[in-house]
Amino acid sequence: MSKKGVSNQPVYPLYIPTKGRHEYMITSIALTKMGIKHYVVAEPDEVHLYEKAINDKCLSAVVLPLDMKFKETYELCDEHGLSKSTGPGAARNFIWEHSIADGFDWHWVMDDNIKYFKRMNKNVKVKCETPSFFRVMEEFVLRYKNVGMAGPNYDFFAPQNSPLPPFIINTRIYSCNFIRNDLPFRWRGRYNEDTILSLDMLKAKWCTIQFNAFLQTKMQTQTLKGGNTQEFYHKEGKAIEGRKYADKGTLAKSVMLEKVHPDVARVNMKYGRIHHTVNYNVFKKLKPIRKDNNSSINLQHTEMKLVTVAK
Repeated sequence: MSKKGVSNQPVYPLYIPTKGRHEYMITSIALTKMGIKHYVVAEPDEVHLYEKAINDKCLSAVVLPLDMKFKETYELCDEHGLSKSTGPGAARNFIWEHSIADGFDWHWVMDDNIKYFKRMNKNVKVKCETPSFFRVMEEFVLRYKNVGMAGPNYDFFAPQNSPLPPFIINTRIYSCNFIRNDLPFRWRGRYNEDTILSLDMLKAKWCTIQFNAFLQTKMQTQTLKGGNTQEFYHKEGKAIEGRKYADKGTLAKSVMLEKVHPDVARVNMKYGRIHHTVNYNVFKKLKPIRKDNNSSINLQHTEMKLVTVAK
């Protein structure tokens, strides 16, 4: 079952897993400005720090202590065990189960370094401070019976002067994920867990929808203390003067993705650092199917005109 929201509020719960970043609360501040109540998931020894930050900043958040059993049982996809950080995947699995226990069919989970959210229409990006940002995506996705995950694209991947469709189907969803709860998948992998989960779903013939009509603006990777920056990228790489990223700070995450999904993923250089490329073309024939008439979605003439971008 689902639980009804109020007016333009999102129907489904929003969660932010976080670690070592109580002094920032970047995504929580953005959601508070939008008038959205949400959860912050922190490890037990940091709960008091996040509770103080929420009180000091007057945020509309509630702290949930992470059940550490989810870290102990997390599928890491490598041989290092708990000698290294598990990354955020374990907390995301805790969130998945928490939302099910609360009776929801879907949930939102997002990174803790999203500065704000934007609506793009007719080549113009406008910062959103209304909860309908999430509600509209929910209502669109719930029209289809075989969509497993959706979310907004990154702001910098959707330039204003380029012709873009309102959404793209069957690609990776990351940093802000709207997830169907009854699927037989869970987050896995010490790194690149967002791409791994997207590929797990796509290979099982569940569609994903990435919105260009709705965007997220994030702090850049490795520029904020705490989180994966502290746990991985600075520990595992050597800082080089004049370079933005540590020399091998993102090598392990790309290697892991190629190891888990070798048929579609490859390690390469991208954006000035070691990265990866994934071939999503193999999922082109997979189409979202409407619930009411069992017809596939028409990408040329969407009934919901989310965005118009001039050519």
